[in-house]
Amino acid sequence: MIKMADVPEIRFQDLRHTHATLLLSNGVHVKVISERLGHSNIKVTLDTYSHVLPSMQEEVARKLDEIIK
Repeated sequence: MIKMADVPEIRFQDLRHTHATLLLSNGVHVKVISERLGHSNIKVTLDTYSHVLPSMQEEVARKLDEIIK
């Protein structure tokens, strides 16, 4: 099916990782993402996907600036 669809072959884990990264980077609460992934607690989720957080900090700073103005 992958060859017929002419799409890159990726592992299931890659889909999971993309799913979590997209949700985090679009402001979905980490608790919800953690539950969707079946992690035992949000610490596991935050430790695994912390690479997404720096860009999220910039977005929060922009939003706070808008709120204050």
